[in-house]
Amino acid sequence: MNVTEYNLCVEQLSDRVYRFALKSLKDEDRSQDIVQDCFEKLWLKKDGIAFEKAKSYLFTSAYHAMVDFWRREKFRGEAENLEETFSYEPHQYSGLKPIINRALDKLPEIQRTVLLLRDYEGYDYGEIGRICDLNESQVKVYIYRARLAMKNYLGSLKAVLG
Repeated sequence: MNVTEYNLCVEQLSDRVYRFALKSLKDEDRSQDIVQDCFEKLWLKKDGIAFEKAKSYLFTSAYHAMVDFWRREKFRGEAENLEETFSYEPHQYSGLKPIINRALDKLPEIQRTVLLLRDYEGYDYGEIGRICDLNESQVKVYIYRARLAMKNYLGSLKAVLG
């Protein structure tokens, strides 16, 4: 990868990597740090990474950085229980986006990650598997479970609001 291709990667992918990290971490500063770290790693390895593989490399790096962050937070005891059950939390209706974000927050980290990669970033199952070190069957199961949990959560809200 040359300097022009690297700059093109920064221009085209930095916002997408940031959104991916922000949706998962809910921390703007930490998400910006992850994006910067990922692009620094890409720059250091630019001679060994083809331009066509840069997107996958960046999302893989971001995912691994987020896993490291979650492990540190969990070790410190600051993370919430990631297996929390879905239950309705009474809030005044303020649009669908906050409700979806609340439902995403309740998913276990791996389910949230694969769902975001698939539905928000448009990766196929094979690419998600390579990013998250999973096989395609595992990716499909995690996506299915995440969508089912989202459906159940949103369905319970429909019953309450409707």
